[in-house]
Amino acid sequence: MAALGWLTPRRRSATARSVLAGEASAEAARKSSQEAEEARPQAPLAPEEPQFPVVGDDKAAAFFDLDNTVMQGAAIFHFGRGLYKRKFFETRDLARFAWQQAWFRLAGVEDPEHMQDARDSALSIVKGHRVAELQTIGEEIYDEYMADRIWPGTRALAQAHLDAGQKVWLVTAAPVEIATVIARRLGLTGALGTVAESVDGIYTGRLVGEPLHGPAKAEAVRALAMAEGLDLSRCAAYSDSHNDIPMLSLVGHPYAINPDAKLRRHAREKDWRLRDYRTGRKAAKVGIPAAAGVGAVAGGTAAAIALSRRRR
Repeated sequence: MAALGWLTPRRRSATARSVLAGEASAEAARKSSQEAEEARPQAPLAPEEPQFPVVGDDKAAAFFDLDNTVMQGAAIFHFGRGLYKRKFFETRDLARFAWQQAWFRLAGVEDPEHMQDARDSALSIVKGHRVAELQTIGEEIYDEYMADRIWPGTRALAQAHLDAGQKVWLVTAAPVEIATVIARRLGLTGALGTVAESVDGIYTGRLVGEPLHGPAKAEAVRALAMAEGLDLSRCAAYSDSHNDIPMLSLVGHPYAINPDAKLRRHAREKDWRLRDYRTGRKAAKVGIPAAAGVGAVAGGTAAAIALSRRRR
């Protein structure tokens, strides 16, 4: 028993010392770790990107091209398709304009001759019709042919500006009446578009000035900015076409959206931001929407803006 009594206290003492040693070791480890952390060179913090759009900046606004930027295809062709359905022109002109729309969607760029042809035809078709009538038809055509062709990605960009309390404008060569319908349906502020002359509420078949295309868009944006008291260096503009480089160059925040080849090159050279919401094989190269091909011809039946009356 004496031997046993001698062993017991020793075991208890060893246990206490083990606990003490463990605690001391842990404390030393923590202290060493802290000292090493303090001595380690600190990596510089990555600068945060400034918030954009800037919330509450009433000197900023956003300007969006329409065709192939906000919407797949050309608005004027979709509009023409609706006019054809309503017997504004004859079937024989449908194929020609379906081809023009298909070409536009496949190439992803505007052909000046095609677009001018379409605009001239549209003017001849609406001559003698009331502005109010075309506005009502425009609402119907939006639901029939345009609503499902809005790019969700671009729509989200526009909404970000709206959520920041900024005004958002469409800027397009399409008739201002159609552009205004689209802007209102998307909840945007308004639209800049080509103005067709009217007298006593009836279209004359002539334009006021020229189509809102290329440099004319930049001039429209400049004029609106002056009237609205905007600082263009704080504004943003979005487009798919190299034809809109004058407008994009006017603002402090230019974006190339679904860009054609020329705009893509220019945007890279200028370090502009790019966004591409197209899908499908070759989309990044030539801008083929997912539903190209036969669907583009049929859906582009953009017959829309026929030459029927011009030919008569």
